[in-house]
Formats: sequence, structure tokens, C-alpha cells
Amino acid sequence: MAIDPIHQFKIEPLFTIGHIGHQTIAFTNSSLYMFLTVALISILMIGGVAGRRLVPGRLQSIAELTYEFVASMIRGNAGAEGMWFFPLIFSLFMFICVSNLVGIIPYAFTVSSHIIVTAALALLVWCTVLIYGLYRNGLKFFKIFVPSGVPVYILPLVVFIEILSFFFVKPVSHSLRLFANMLAGHIALKVFAGFVAMLGVAFGAIGWVGGVLPLGLTVALTALELLVAFLQAYVFAILACIYLNDAIHPGH
Repeated sequence: MAIDPIHQFKIEPLFTIGHIGHQTIAFTNSSLYMFLTVALISILMIGGVAGRRLVPGRLQSIAELTYEFVASMIRGNAGAEGMWFFPLIFSLFMFICVSNLVGIIPYAFTVSSHIIVTAALALLVWCTVLIYGLYRNGLKFFKIFVPSGVPVYILPLVVFIEILSFFFVKPVSHSLRLFANMLAGHIALKVFAGFVAMLGVAFGAIGWVGGVLPLGLTVALTALELLVAFLQAYVFAILACIYLNDAIHPGH
């Protein structure tokens, strides 16, 4: 009985939408779980807003807490002007958090375990920072590459590092952090869960008794993954706020 921890990340086409040249455009399991994530967020937010009461119910409480949590995050890292980007940051946080939580359900698909998804979200933030920074500040936006107080003799090196960081390191690390954490966590869960079945099949009753330890580790890892699912959404969103602060206030 072999353990295949990578199979859970395989993208499977569900039906074909059309063709562009020789390329097939298909609706995949990844697309399905993205739609499911958006549907769950919509139900939560619409249910929380509809029929608002002075004493909030469960959905209203969750919606209000989520709103205040993201708003406080933006104000704390990008200032009051950063609230212009509340719809973007809120959408990113909720999409990543809910899709991560859905992915923990056995046999579900984790959208953020694919680098193409996390890279697209990171590039969305990067392009927003670049476009808004130039729109708001003009050429003064490039002051982010010239930190104040740096001695002249090392300024060229610092400018080179800042340019490299902005155009390469930030978008790559922004996408890789989320992707790598979700990928590694789900592989670990699959491996430890597979040990339980393997021991039971190979050694019978003795194997099932021996599987108590990996089962306990699987439960503990699942609890840890619940925390990681939220933390990774939070880290992604707070980094987006920090990058947007550079567009709003380019001077160091």
C-alpha cells in the first residue's frame, strides 16, 4: 500500500469549455473550489449584512469581526489612506483564508497549494502597488529605491538591492511563502495519515495499535494546519498592506 502525498494536488479537468488553437480550456477541480470559496464568502457576508440587528447573530458577528479585523490591519500598516484598498485586501484575505480552511477537509482540493494561484495573487498586489504608486506620486515614487540617510559611497549598492527586492524578491517571496506552507502542511498530513492505514493493513490488529501514534500526530497536524490556514492569509494580507504603504508614502 503506497503513500502518494502528491496526488492530492493534481488538477483534474471536469468538463471542456472550448479550445484555443490546440489548447483545451477546461473547468477543473481547482476552478470548482475557487467558485465554492467565493460562494461561501458571499453567503457569509450577505447573510451577515441582511437583516442586521442591534444584537448580532452568528453570521452578522463573524462578518463584523472580519470587517473590523481587516480594517484595523490596513489602518495599522498603511494608514487611513490605505482604506481605499479595503476591498482588495479584504477579498485577498477572505479568499485565501476560506480556501485554506476548505482544503483541510479530507478529499478536498487546496487552491493555494498551487504556485500559479499564489503567484497570480502576488502579482495582483505588485501591479497595484506599481500602478497606484506612479499615479499618485509620479516619478517621486522611485524614492522607495533611495533610502534616506544612506552614505553616498554605498548608495549605488543599496539602490541596486532595493530595485532587486521590489521587482523580484517581494513578488516571488510573497507567492512562495503561501504556496510552500500549504503544500508542505498537506503533504505531512497525507504521509502521517497514510502510516495509520499502512500499519493496519501490514500488521493487522498489532498494526492498528501501533497506528495510534501517527493518528495522534495527524490530529495534531490538522489542528496546526487550521492555525496555519488563518496565519498564512493574515501574513499575505499584511504584507500587501505594507507594500501598498510604499505606494502611498514612498519616502523612507
